[in-house]
Amino acid sequence: MIKVLFVCLGNICRSPMAEAMFREMVKREGLEGKIVVDSAGTGDWHVGKPPHEGTRNVLAKYGVDSEGLKARQVSIADFNEFHYIIGMDATNIENLNKLATTKNQTVVKRLMDFVDQETKEDVPDPYFTGNFDETYDLVTAGCQALLRYIKVVHKL
Repeated sequence: MIKVLFVCLGNICRSPMAEAMFREMVKREGLEGKIVVDSAGTGDWHVGKPPHEGTRNVLAKYGVDSEGLKARQVSIADFNEFHYIIGMDATNIENLNKLATTKNQTVVKRLMDFVDQETKEDVPDPYFTGNFDETYDLVTAGCQALLRYIKVVHKL
């Protein structure tokens, strides 16, 4: 079982959007029994809360289910649990690298690292920008590229 964790700042905008979208892509590919998806935030401000209304609205607009998602904070244990920990921006990666106490096989990268020829390195936080459509487009491209990568690397 391949386990993927998406991480952003508060786990109410970008990472739950990525979790919901990636889960939908995994389902469409018939890989539910092979890939597990979750999300978390580096901060604890929103623990237990559902995704931001803007995230829920943009996902609903494209028919992606966000039901049941609840914010949680990333933990040291996640580095032993997940094969891939995917941050939305450089600050998320910096915070994740500070949290990782040991070097293991977990791949820690930005989502946009998987997208060829993308001009943006980070997925902007719509909590601050208000642009949930831009975030949706970038997360879609990143999730598609990540899934292609995982399928090749793990021969799925």
